[in-house]
Amino acid sequence: MTASTPAHDESQNRPGGRPPGGAHLDSTAQLMNRITSQLGSQLRLVSHGGARRPAPPALVMVAHGSRDPRALDTVRTLAERVHELRPHLSVRLGHIELNEPLLPDTLASLDTGEAVLVPLLLSRGYHVKQDIPEAAAAVPELDCRVAAPLGPHPLLVETLYARLVEAGWRTRMSEATRRASGVVLAAAGSRDPDAAVDTRRTAQLLAERLGVPVVPAYASAAAPTVPAAVRALAARGRHRVAVASYFTAPGRFATECAAAAPWIAAAPLGAHAAMARLVLHRYDRALAAPGSAAARTLASA
Repeated sequence: MTASTPAHDESQNRPGGRPPGGAHLDSTAQLMNRITSQLGSQLRLVSHGGARRPAPPALVMVAHGSRDPRALDTVRTLAERVHELRPHLSVRLGHIELNEPLLPDTLASLDTGEAVLVPLLLSRGYHVKQDIPEAAAAVPELDCRVAAPLGPHPLLVETLYARLVEAGWRTRMSEATRRASGVVLAAAGSRDPDAAVDTRRTAQLLAERLGVPVVPAYASAAAPTVPAAVRALAARGRHRVAVASYFTAPGRFATECAAAAPWIAAAPLGAHAAMARLVLHRYDRALAAPGSAAARTLASA
């Protein structure tokens, strides 16, 4: 199986370098590279003796679901990008609520005996600890693993940085401008204390990347709110405040948080190329975790 990159976690390295470009094929060379990749993926399914190897476990991307139609479009595009990176892999989508297909329906429809569920969630919380494992356990004929949530991880910080730059964040600024700048990391919020720990870790990594303070804030269930975080930064002399959208896809919370930005508001993480790489990284880590294929465990981050 081809390993996705990077093969390390957020505690092992800091993000750096320029954010990757778009995934559009705009040259003959790129088209040939894609064809070569697809052929290579097909050949990896054939053993040296000519027999076809068993297909790898399906990758089920588990989204929360939203009434905002842009959210469904976003996670579908992300699934397409994941499949482009690993064409031999069956990539499916399931939702916890609000959108179809719902996760139980996706699991029931799988024609493989194994699957890895990758939550498109950014921290530990009730959905990761309870809802998703329970959905997997409800299909006993399916050997299932539940991967860790997407965050914290340097690839998330890479995406947050790219979205801020797209919104107008300057990659170079004077020292006076830097001292007046700050970022609010706007997240959904959770009553689970582990979720706050994970969000604070992402804020710390982003602060190291930007060289300015980053304050985590929440749309619900936790404090501070985005307006309160903006006021806290202003009290420290940070009047040039951007809001980084720590949401997988557009939706009501992301829209409300962006509206509270006193300066610029970045777009949600979306289907950025780094997000596709991160999904595959979580898939690979879950497969590499100790235990039998039938173990229904939360793979360590």
